[in-house]
Amino acid sequence: MPYRNKTFVSFASEDIHAYRLMCAWRNNQNIAFDFHDAHDLNTARDTSAPQTINRRLRERLNNTKQVVMLIGDETRRKAARNSSFISYEVRAIHDLNLPVVFVNLNSSRASQKNRLPTMLSDQFSVCVSFQPKIIQYALDNFVAEFSSSRSKRTAGPHYYRAEIYRGLGL
Repeated sequence: MPYRNKTFVSFASEDIHAYRLMCAWRNNQNIAFDFHDAHDLNTARDTSAPQTINRRLRERLNNTKQVVMLIGDETRRKAARNSSFISYEVRAIHDLNLPVVFVNLNSSRASQKNRLPTMLSDQFSVCVSFQPKIIQYALDNFVAEFSSSRSKRTAGPHYYRAEIYRGLGL
């Protein structure tokens, strides 16, 4: 079994700008935000065959300890379409039972189950707004919560209380 230390960022192609902003946060010395990006592994070109891309996605997910899924306006719809890459990612995330941090691109701090991919909407997860401090907080804390509470946790998406956001200055 591979050592899992990466974070896989999943997103619909329409939301690539948000992924690129996360990478910019990580590279900005004035923002306390960091993650080991699984996308740095096994690059696949846009011209690669879908089977090759899916194989590379699976390799990345096999090296992943957690997933950040960017939730935009098209995420749920595209995840339901079997021909999309995000649909493949959702199935693999589900099969591998990976902890998921859903990041609401509409700035909501609540869980918006109606916007999540159906296959993952009942999985124990956490939803946060698209801000580096709360995403970093979730990356630093949710995996341990996911692992330690298997027997007593409730299914479905959760969210952090307002006190957590206030404590982070948000």
